[in-house]
Amino acid sequence: MTSPLLSPAEAAAYGPLPSPAPHTDAELAALLDLTLSSRPRISTVVVGHSRDHASRTAAAAFIEGWRAQGRPPVLAVVDWPESAASWLRAAGRFAAGAPDAWVVAAVPLGWAQMSRRLRHSTDWDPARTYGFAALGDSRVPALAGPGTLQGLRGADAEGGIWSIDRGWVVHLSPPPGPRATRPCRGTL
Repeated sequence: MTSPLLSPAEAAAYGPLPSPAPHTDAELAALLDLTLSSRPRISTVVVGHSRDHASRTAAAAFIEGWRAQGRPPVLAVVDWPESAASWLRAAGRFAAGAPDAWVVAAVPLGWAQMSRRLRHSTDWDPARTYGFAALGDSRVPALAGPGTLQGLRGADAEGGIWSIDRGWVVHLSPPPGPRATRPCRGTL
């Protein structure tokens, strides 16, 4: 059995990834809406986050927003370091309890490593996972590997929704608010 961890060369292949920015109100609202409107209905969640300040703060804000909606208590809150020997312990805690969904606020490279361990060692399902804006970068699924993050969805900083499909981050909806109009082309 081979290790799911990225080698240092693989981790460096896409250049430095940005650190998560502090979450925005629009991002949090879109993520809460996404999880609350999901079908089948989500009752139980596990929240995971990196140990950086922005990720911890985003995870705490999600939990507060989830509770404010009158949702059941979060099953667990799991954190992980940016680098680890295997991520096995954190992955086991994150996937335990068979929640309806997982919510992630994380540093992109650490999440790529964690998601590789989750797919390799647990029953975690990326299609039942929701992420903050920092994970909506197509380098993240590339680092995680083919199919590892297929179906993961999330919100961007402006409140738009993205999903990972066949290794790419696809924007499913534009952020709310005024939209640019396209000029009409052609004749009637």
